[in-house]
Amino acid sequence: MANYSAIKYNFTLPTGTTNGSGNSIELIKTLTADDSATNLTFVNGASNVVLDATYKTYLFKLINIHPKTDDTNFTVNFRDGGTNYDATKTSTAWQALHPESGGPSVGYVTADDLSQATGEQILFEGLGGDADQSLSGEMFLFNPSSTTFIKHYMYKANNCQQSNQQRNAFKAGYCNVTAAIDGVKFSISSGNIEAGTIKLYGIR
Repeated sequence: MANYSAIKYNFTLPTGTTNGSGNSIELIKTLTADDSATNLTFVNGASNVVLDATYKTYLFKLINIHPKTDDTNFTVNFRDGGTNYDATKTSTAWQALHPESGGPSVGYVTADDLSQATGEQILFEGLGGDADQSLSGEMFLFNPSSTTFIKHYMYKANNCQQSNQQRNAFKAGYCNVTAAIDGVKFSISSGNIEAGTIKLYGIR
């Protein structure tokens, strides 16, 4: 018989609560798209954003991200102390698909991985602009203020693509820099972000 008592589950805690080990999750900043910009950006020290040594782990919650333009890419990039979002990154990518017409599949996504690249990390390609197409998910960023170690990130999200297929996407990688990461920019490749919310949390 399986020993179910040995199974541990990880889940996101409500703001201000603890996980039994003294750790807590606290809401830092909420940004809401209104069809006026191509990106939602979090910069340490600007507009009450905290992205420093206050927390070792940061969590971005992506809620119903919807582009103005059909068939566009949703991306992220990181700032490492300068003014440009061009931190060097290496990453992996895989997905599970199920079109409305049937034929599910699971596989690695070579086009979305990075190897010592400064360009944007694609989180979702082919994001749909129809009313029944949006993206929701989350991204963790670990110890961004470190000036000793690389900075890891992990992302997972769900979306109905412009080609009417359900897609569950997973990306993981690291910013291969020793400078602190002090800014995170979420963007779409064309048009504006018509609607959607991104919430930044700090986890102690």
